Amino acid sequence: MRYILFALIILTAGVMFFPRLSQQLPPQYNPFTPLSVTDPPGLITQYKLRRLSKNPDACLAVLNRAQSDGFLSFQTVGDTSGQCPLTGAVRIRNFGKVSLSSSFLASCPLAVSTTMFVAQAAAPLADSLLGQKLVRLDHLGSFACRNVYHRAQGRLSEHATADALDLAGFKMSAGETIGVARGWKKEGKESSYLHQVFSEGCPFFGNIIGPDYNAAHANHFHLGMHWFGFCR
Repeated sequence: MRYILFALIILTAGVMFFPRLSQQLPPQYNPFTPLSVTDPPGLITQYKLRRLSKNPDACLAVLNRAQSDGFLSFQTVGDTSGQCPLTGAVRIRNFGKVSLSSSFLASCPLAVSTTMFVAQAAAPLADSLLGQKLVRLDHLGSFACRNVYHRAQGRLSEHATADALDLAGFKMSAGETIGVARGWKKEGKESSYLHQVFSEGCPFFGNIIGPDYNAAHANHFHLGMHWFGFCR
């Protein structure tokens, strides 16, 4: 996080002394332009993503623009109360041409990050590595009011705030589903695709946890919003 702050200070100083600089900087280097789901990953993009959690209106504006551009379909849901209350959550129906095994609840920041992950990593890598189109994501769920690892005691899971999605498989246009459980350690293009998706997806989330981390994640990628740059 300190690297993002350092870069932001340098860029802010540059814009103050050279006002035209803000008009010439690409969005991934300009901290003053609104985030778009097409912005390439980088320190400034990550900074903008983290700011969305503190600005619900700005976050929803990013999602609305993305929906207008066909990157996803979503609907807002009412706030909930109880042990695990949700505020400003949305229900994701699809990521454009990429369908879902079922719709899922997501915090607004998770919805933005996952949209960027699909548009900039999962879908294009299917085309470049496999010569196919990604047509569906299979997941194990997002919101669940529970502690980490279902423990009776301890801190709440990211799932308790709809800040995480467990992704289990990727269905391709030829009909094959590349599952994390079977494909992660296999030789060949399936494994290469999964490992590349995992690696290139890292900048869009606070953490990504997969099969190499522990047995609890042997069959899925945990895409979470907490922490920063934790990808194992």
